[in-house]
Amino acid sequence: MKKLLSGNEAFALGAYHAGVTVATAYPGTPSSEIMENMARFPEVYAEWSTNEKVAMEVAIGASYTGARAMASMKQVGLNVASDPFMAASTTGITGGLVVVCADDPGIHSSQCEQDNRHFARLAKVPMLEPSDSQEA
Repeated sequence: MKKLLSGNEAFALGAYHAGVTVATAYPGTPSSEIMENMARFPEVYAEWSTNEKVAMEVAIGASYTGARAMASMKQVGLNVASDPFMAASTTGITGGLVVVCADDPGIHSSQCEQDNRHFARLAKVPMLEPSDSQEA
């Protein structure tokens, strides 16, 4: 059966099929729908966190113990979560960690335009950049 999904819905479904069992996020357009969709899977512990740093720390903590985890946020949220993000890149993880950072080119729904691809280069972590919902 084919199903039409937005990019955020595709991220959630892909994470679920990849075995993510812990998903954390701080709400903010354009990334909020990822957590809303992750929360629909009963096998996934899904948490709206106090802020992006807490979301990152919970996901990293889960991945340190062997769980596959995901943290999602909008682009300026990675600024808030940069300390634990950089710590994870230098200490390594056990289970697996995906950080979904929803950049907002052209400032359609955010307070500023920011290019977070530089964070991935700085942390020396792999980065995927889907250009549309099909690639997501």
